[in-house]
Amino acid sequence: MTNKLLYKVIFMSQGQVYEVYARSVSHGDLFGFIEVEELLFGERSSVVVDPSEERIKSEFAGVKRTYLPMHAIIRIDEVEKEGASKISKLEGGNVTQFPVPVYTPGGSGKS
Repeated sequence: MTNKLLYKVIFMSQGQVYEVYARSVSHGDLFGFIEVEELLFGERSSVVVDPSEERIKSEFAGVKRTYLPMHAIIRIDEVEKEGASKISKLEGGNVTQFPVPVYTPGGSGKS
């Protein structure tokens, strides 16, 4: 019996919190980015449709691999069972985006 790894990745993008499930998560080849591959979306056979899950499913339709900026990642968990992927609004709470350094070459004004 082989157990395939399964990850739940929670990240922020444009003021919203995304929760997706994937088979592979790594540091990837792009510096400062997390590579997420084999995104999984539940195949629902019931009549009830979750609009949030349908929205995220259509947003990532045809995506083989996505690169997420490290500072946008809230958490990555290795899980045993897949849940519903979703997009939710970022509400007050205690989640804050990591500060992004602003670098302007030669613009420091120091001599």
